[in-house]
Amino acid sequence: MNALLRKLGKCGFRLFLASVLAGLGSAAGVAAPPLGYLQSFGSKADSILNLTWGLLIISILVVVVMTALVLWAIFRSRDVSKDERGLENIESSKRSVHVFEFGLGLTMLILIGCVAWTMVTLAAIDHPHEKPAFTLEITGQQWWWKIRYLSDQPSQIFTTANEFHVPVGVPIKIKLRSKDVIHSFWVPALTGKTDLIPGQINTTWLEADKPGVYSGQCAEYCGAQHAHMGLRLIAESADKFEAWRKDQLKSASEPAASNAKAGLVVFESRCAGCHAVRGTSAGGAYGPDLSHLMTRATLADGTIPNKGGYLAGWIADPQHIKPGSRMPRVALSGEELQAVTAYLRTLR
Repeated sequence: MNALLRKLGKCGFRLFLASVLAGLGSAAGVAAPPLGYLQSFGSKADSILNLTWGLLIISILVVVVMTALVLWAIFRSRDVSKDERGLENIESSKRSVHVFEFGLGLTMLILIGCVAWTMVTLAAIDHPHEKPAFTLEITGQQWWWKIRYLSDQPSQIFTTANEFHVPVGVPIKIKLRSKDVIHSFWVPALTGKTDLIPGQINTTWLEADKPGVYSGQCAEYCGAQHAHMGLRLIAESADKFEAWRKDQLKSASEPAASNAKAGLVVFESRCAGCHAVRGTSAGGAYGPDLSHLMTRATLADGTIPNKGGYLAGWIADPQHIKPGSRMPRVALSGEELQAVTAYLRTLR
């Protein structure tokens, strides 16, 4: 072990340790609210939940009844004489035909009722009950979410990633795009699934009636890291949302510490081609906007927590944490890694 440490050197060991810590975090997963779909917290989700419970109960009843009939047919008494067997077979065949006809008719009525109920529900939730407070543009890509808050005033438009805030009690309109393959936007406690299709804009809306953190997920298999394409929606009061929105519009603060200043120089030269930070020369659009990185709870779209040494580990070896992700491994020395990490931690 000592020989290994001497070989790595002090700076190299820091990079190695950060990578190991991040890898452990990836394996353990990130604590997040459950992705439950049997509770609802908004007017749109309430209608969907009623339909979900109804279809679930009907399906369970069908399984129970069919199982009972099969068991009855298997275990019913067959102790009859040879003389009676022929007559019984005829009567049994007639009863079977009647049972089949009754079962077929009942099944058709149930299916027609379920289809009608589904269509009525879809029509009822197609549009919000009032004008949306604002519009979000969400772009799905392998494997993260780009979220733009749109406005008629260009100065009020800003971009974040993977986590977004909304005020409670008002509907929010969402435009959905895909940059690469088919994805599916789903926050089950607030809204149903809507696909994101390349070359097409789909729209949906949601409304949260209680403050809280709601988990979402891409619901359409989209590649190797599909399971690590989550969402965190934070619903809060109008005052808290407005304060968050104003903070998001601010440019990044000028770093004060010398190592953070050095990190900004490294970031602008090595990372700015993919990432943007408001108020700096970094204007890349390929990766997430990092202007307020440290206000987010997770890194790599929910793969690891945004705390401790995980940030350094993600920068040092992203492919170890999220194999196949579009985040390349940038060759940084130990000092450069430490400086960039120090700078990114100032982005609040």
